[in-house]
Parts: sequence; C-alpha cells; structure tokens
Amino acid sequence: MSKTILIVDDSSSLRNVVRIALSEAGYDVIEGGDGSEGIKALDGRKVHLIISDVNMPNMDGISMVKEIKKMPAYQFTPIIMLTTEAGDDLKSQGKEAGVKAWVVKPFKPDQMLNAVSKLIMP
Repeated sequence: MSKTILIVDDSSSLRNVVRIALSEAGYDVIEGGDGSEGIKALDGRKVHLIISDVNMPNMDGISMVKEIKKMPAYQFTPIIMLTTEAGDDLKSQGKEAGVKAWVVKPFKPDQMLNAVSKLIMP
C-alpha cells in the first residue's frame, strides 16, 4: 500500500517538483497552497507525512504545524519544513511546534527523499 504525503507550499512550481520526486518514489501526494488549505486537506484520511513551507499567505507553516498537533488523528504525523529560512530562531520555533526535519531550499530531490524515508510512518 502506498503512503500519502501532504505538500503545503504557496509556490505551485515547487509543489510540482516535490510531487514529481515523491510520485516517482511511489508515494501518493495531496497538496495545499497555504496553511489553511493544508489543514483542510487533513479530512480524516491517513496522511503519513507532511512537507510544508514556512512563509505562506493566510497561515504560515509554523502556525499550521501548531494547529495540526491539536488534531488527534494527525498529532503524531511527522512534518518536514522545506523552506528558504535557515535561521536558528525559526528552526527552534519549528522544533517546539513539532517539526521533525528542516530542509533548506534549494534542495536536491534525493536529499528530501532521504529525509522522507527516515520519517515516514510504517
């Protein structure tokens, strides 16, 4: 059975790159264009991993993570931040909110897939 990954990023071109890499690796992909769309996508189906940007309109990635961690069905879903932000302050906010990994853009697809395979729940 394939695993489902939610990608949340306001850049459709970045979502495309990530979706192609994940699809080629055998994952099912669902998408959201910002934090609130990301939360709407969590509609009760099993999501094995979430990959999110930090800076997005409407709801940023860290606020989204905090909301997801309040949802019983998804509170243990691992979350990777994929972002241009490399600052320690934001990384520690992310870690406090429950982020499991931080991948800085530009990224290599194999680097991201490596993080995904380490974190994805069986």
